[in-house]
Amino acid sequence: MRLQGKTALITGGTSGIGLATAKLFLAEGAEVVVTGRNRQTLDATQRELGDRALAVQADATEEGAAERAVAEGIARFGKIDIVFANAGIGGATPLGGTTAEAFSHIVRNNLDGSFLTVQAALPHLGRGAAVILNGSVHAVLGVAGWSAYAAAKAGLRAMSRVLASELAAQGIRVNLVVPGGTRTPIWSFAAPTEAAMDVLDAQLSLAIPLGKMGEADDIAKAVLYLASDDAKHVTGAEIVVDGGHTGAPAGAPVYRAAA
Repeated sequence: MRLQGKTALITGGTSGIGLATAKLFLAEGAEVVVTGRNRQTLDATQRELGDRALAVQADATEEGAAERAVAEGIARFGKIDIVFANAGIGGATPLGGTTAEAFSHIVRNNLDGSFLTVQAALPHLGRGAAVILNGSVHAVLGVAGWSAYAAAKAGLRAMSRVLASELAAQGIRVNLVVPGGTRTPIWSFAAPTEAAMDVLDAQLSLAIPLGKMGEADDIAKAVLYLASDDAKHVTGAEIVVDGGHTGAPAGAPVYRAAA
């Protein structure tokens, strides 16, 4: 098992990519601390993940919350070897119709929260520890109306390289995973039912060379690689898991159909 004897902290670990990663990490031998905001969801996640997991109520954007989550994890498992700063929110912020608070709310949750999570965990990370930030193809796609989200994810892309440089002397690796369109609850605002999600998938997949949206497990497997000793000489890097959306856009079905 690739994570035997290791302990991971996963923010936003009660659904989507975070929950899929927590399950995979457990299957690979790790103990896992997951955070979330909703107490009922956290309780359900605790029951689902079992005794080798700890579900902690925490919002990393709140003063001291990240430190409290880390402290609870240390009290339970004694150490942290892996940090997956995954928590984040989506949301449009169209030019001309967005308040300063709405813009800042998205940036705080996606960018500030990730930085504060890593900072809180740092005193407990030793040589060989791994930090993974969760980015997005929005950092480079220029999707109209999504300025705050794109800016935050672009900030994470830059920050991952800064942190990789800053922590290299301590033997701590920092990398970025970059999901493309992925079937997770982050789309609930546009696709509140499974049928609506299927319709959205079909629409978005026209621009994805491999012809479909990703699944949370696809991202989790990339995170597992970056967290494991298989990536012990990898830092300051990013793994894009987007079906070719950003790397090979001309291969998308919409262009093949036109040809």
